[in-house]
Amino acid sequence: MGIKFILVLIIAILISMLLDCSAQSSCSNHTFSGNRVFDSCMDLPALEAYLHWNYIKPTQKVQIAFRATQTPTGWISWAINPTGTGMVGSQAIVAFLNSNGSLMVYPTPVTSYVPSMEPGTLSFDVSNLTAEYYNNQMTIYAVLGPLNGTTVNHVWQAGSVSDDVPQAHSMYGENTQSLGTMELFSS
Repeated sequence: MGIKFILVLIIAILISMLLDCSAQSSCSNHTFSGNRVFDSCMDLPALEAYLHWNYIKPTQKVQIAFRATQTPTGWISWAINPTGTGMVGSQAIVAFLNSNGSLMVYPTPVTSYVPSMEPGTLSFDVSNLTAEYYNNQMTIYAVLGPLNGTTVNHVWQAGSVSDDVPQAHSMYGENTQSLGTMELFSS
């Protein structure tokens, strides 16, 4: 009876440790390179993605880190849509690994359901734009704004890259669920 109890106890401890490790993948437990720290975060409900941010109230700017699981042959994107709730009209930032191994990150406005995905100018300023790829996860860093208001519609996506060009994302499953509203700052 004593050995069975010890085995059950050991198994329970191992399961607890595994659950603790999986909980660390949430946004609140993530550690960023360069000692970056974010006051707010959310686990996004689709595409294994997370958003971290600092709202800078005096300037109405937001510092973001958007991270998502991705293969070396894929792209990720996060966007604010100042005019609606979906993809068209969104002001996006895209990141992917070029065939030469360098990381590309740039802004692109999404003006149709078949966007060019080429670099462009957004309707608000973007600064400190960088990205990194580590352990099958891409992260985009940027400072956006000033923004009008503290509640924004946002969308995020992921897809594949061919010949250094981001390809259209899937129109099924999680790719159709990757949108929401977020409160950048609550008083």
